[in-house]
Amino acid sequence: MNFAQWLGFIGLIIALYVLWQLKQLLLLIFCAVVLATALNRLVTWLQRRNLRHSSAVWLTLIFCVLFTILFVWLVIPPFFEQFQRLLELIPRALGRLSRDISDLQGNLPDFVPQPPNLAEIIAQLPPITTNILANFLTFFSTSFNTLLQILLVLVLTLMMLFSPQPYRRGFLRLFPSFYRRRADYILTQSEIALGNWLSGMVINCLFIGIASGIGLWLLRVPLVLVHALLAGVLNFIPNIGPLVSAIFPVTIALLDDPWKIIAVLILYFAIQNVESYWLSPTVMANKVSLLPAVTLTAQIFFVKTFGILGLMLALPLTVVAKTWIEEVVFCDILDRWNCSGQ
Repeated sequence: MNFAQWLGFIGLIIALYVLWQLKQLLLLIFCAVVLATALNRLVTWLQRRNLRHSSAVWLTLIFCVLFTILFVWLVIPPFFEQFQRLLELIPRALGRLSRDISDLQGNLPDFVPQPPNLAEIIAQLPPITTNILANFLTFFSTSFNTLLQILLVLVLTLMMLFSPQPYRRGFLRLFPSFYRRRADYILTQSEIALGNWLSGMVINCLFIGIASGIGLWLLRVPLVLVHALLAGVLNFIPNIGPLVSAIFPVTIALLDDPWKIIAVLILYFAIQNVESYWLSPTVMANKVSLLPAVTLTAQIFFVKTFGILGLMLALPLTVVAKTWIEEVVFCDILDRWNCSGQ
């Protein structure tokens, strides 16, 4: 390489290093992009009803504010009341579980291996689980810093929603001039894929939350609202979310009636199978589908790299990365003659 090429290569390395140092800020910006993409779906729908862009944006924001007020007014108070009771009941449930394990150890014959106690079970949890819990506590322990991050995401979301084109043109200027038209097409495909994935996930999460709430109510498990909301929200985090959401109703069922634990596990297993093998294929048929192994690998990678925020954004990051890899690597490099959008 000549001097100019070496200089460009060194400049690229420095740029990548700077971006790596700013990875948390870039992740917050991406979070704002995800929110803006979700809200833009409603804006686009309103524009098709002959509304101007600014009017559609204002109507979207008014709808979001009204929905938030109603949610905080009707759902949050009972949720926090039940969540506080849940926090009070969990130590009792763990104490009862510890006593049951101790009784089981005392009644087993000598030739049967002794089951581990509760402390040993917790100590043998996979390191990934420990890291997730530690990152979760760290993320929410600094409440002021978290509040500033939320405000930053909201401000960036509003800016992108009101005037998206300048930011889009600025991003496209990072590409060589000959590739900007192609990059604009890939950016549009990424936006479509992200919007399709978001709409599909919202439907799945509503189904999980409602089905869990009805099932737990029929089983008469206490604190139904908390369990149903947690099941719906945590479904945004595949593999890990459904597992975590099942821990709380199983723990509470232990206090109410130990036999309900089996019923709760069967209920959650049935709901997840219906969602995985019927609802998701139906909803995502014309949207975005990710292989389970790819999803799990992406979650582990992003939680190791970015912490709890990376875990929450692992799937949208994977959706966007999948689109760019398919278009740039497979289409532009490996299979140029079948490439669309040139």
